[in-house]
Amino acid sequence: MSKPADQQPSDMQVDSSVAEEKPAIRFSINVLELMREAQMQHGLRQSDYTRYRRYCSARLRRLYKSLKFLHGRGKYNRRNITESTVTDVRFLHVVFYMAERAWSHAMEKKTAGTNAKQRIYMLGRFRKAVKWASLFSQLCSVKGDSRTSLEAEAYASYMKGALFFEQDKNIDAAMINFKNTRAIYEELGKYGSIENQLLCRQRIDEVEPMIDFCSHKLGGSYLQAHELLDTANDLLKAKMEAVLSETRSQQAASMTEFNWLGRTFPITNAKTRVSILKAQQLERDLSAAATESVAADKKLAIFDKIFSAYHDARSCIRNDLASAGNAEDIKDDLNGLDKAVSAVLGLRTIERNQLLVSIGKSKFTKHRDEKNERITKPEELVRLYDLLIQNVTDLTDLVSSGRNKNEEENSFIHEYELKGLAFRAERCFFLAKSYSSAGKRAEAYALFCHAHTLTGSALQQHSNSHDKALIQDLEFLSNNCRSNSCIEHATGIMEEEIVPLKLSKGVSTMSLADNKTKENKYLLDMLESYESAIGEPNTKAPCRIAQFPPPFQAVPCNPIVLDMAYNSVEFPNLENRMKKEKKGLLSRFWG
Repeated sequence: MSKPADQQPSDMQVDSSVAEEKPAIRFSINVLELMREAQMQHGLRQSDYTRYRRYCSARLRRLYKSLKFLHGRGKYNRRNITESTVTDVRFLHVVFYMAERAWSHAMEKKTAGTNAKQRIYMLGRFRKAVKWASLFSQLCSVKGDSRTSLEAEAYASYMKGALFFEQDKNIDAAMINFKNTRAIYEELGKYGSIENQLLCRQRIDEVEPMIDFCSHKLGGSYLQAHELLDTANDLLKAKMEAVLSETRSQQAASMTEFNWLGRTFPITNAKTRVSILKAQQLERDLSAAATESVAADKKLAIFDKIFSAYHDARSCIRNDLASAGNAEDIKDDLNGLDKAVSAVLGLRTIERNQLLVSIGKSKFTKHRDEKNERITKPEELVRLYDLLIQNVTDLTDLVSSGRNKNEEENSFIHEYELKGLAFRAERCFFLAKSYSSAGKRAEAYALFCHAHTLTGSALQQHSNSHDKALIQDLEFLSNNCRSNSCIEHATGIMEEEIVPLKLSKGVSTMSLADNKTKENKYLLDMLESYESAIGEPNTKAPCRIAQFPPPFQAVPCNPIVLDMAYNSVEFPNLENRMKKEKKGLLSRFWG
């Protein structure tokens, strides 16, 4: 009996050595490509989360059936997936699609609009997605290769970040998970095929706005509020707007007055405070955008938001005025606040129109470029300067409407009166350009001289000004007025010199025998001679290509035939050949 006992350990040693020699199976899954292909082909291209959830459920049924991994008939018997269970790569697919189904269900509830109960249910589905994503990462770390394990870890980190982000409690943890996801995809994007690099770059672009939003909420964002809203996707926009409005409301609680030109106006309405605070935040974003290379379209969009915020504030103030009753002190404060907000609104309107003028000037001297953009006509700039002059007049009238003006208000009025003079000089210059393009030399010369006079007076009054940019613009305008007036003067003299030559040429070609007036020749009538049919330059005369409608031409008419022989022909008598009518007896008597 001792021999079998001695042999048993040796058999166990052989089995253990065989087990050690057997290589472990490592599966490979391109998780990002699998996820992106499934999402884009089954509804998420149109943000249809319901369709994608149904696809995940159908895919899970097919996987269970193909793996024969069913949960019983009639009664549900739960079967867990563990490391020992994963003998096929399809088991990893099952865990992956379970996480995707829970995530798509949560997103479906979120996009549909959530109340208190639905939000609890939505957060439950996000927790379920995190649970399955963590299991997927754990199984891939054991059963998958290194790349699969890394992609699964990035996938689980994204799900955890999404859960913390929606819970709105642990923003630090959400940002850490999103940064982990970004770091992993940045490393994975350096290797592999071009398609894989593009997928990693797209995933990074999706994660970046969430990181920026978390940083903004923690107080360390480098982006402005309007940039956050512009870069946000559909998942973030509603949440960002809610958080920004909440932040403004908290800041507005400490904002009790509005200061402008040395005067202080109390603000009692919370909606007015929020609207003014929103406008001031946008103004700071606009001043930051002025120092950077931001496109003009984005600046105009910020101006539109500023106007909307100030209009909301004015409507709230006027509603308070209507409900103030006979309280004179409250009415005085509200009228002063309304005047200050209206003045700031007029000031921003002038800045926006100045931006439009700078855009128009940049396109005024250009020809059509590669983008085939339309060049600016001088009439359009004249119209913009008309608006600026009207805006300046309205603003100075509004500020000077008070009885007792302080020093800041007087200096403000003086500054914008000088700006109005500069705008009038610019308008006169471009009006002269308009007359010059129409070939009216005398009018253009007179307007250039008048613009030069206005510019000189504006420079004289701005001698003590600290606005160096405006002084440089006025000096440049003065030089342009002087040079253009000389050009118009010379061009007018040249055209006057050409007139006698044309007259003498016309007199020399006159003839007494030919009384016909000289007609304009058309290009089709003088193809053999080299003579211009376009007309004089800088004139609006039409091109003489062909006469339309074409002139009448004489054509021979058809001959008139007169039958002269008809009256001379004698025709024979045919009465004997005519049939005679038979009459009865009574008709003979009665004729």
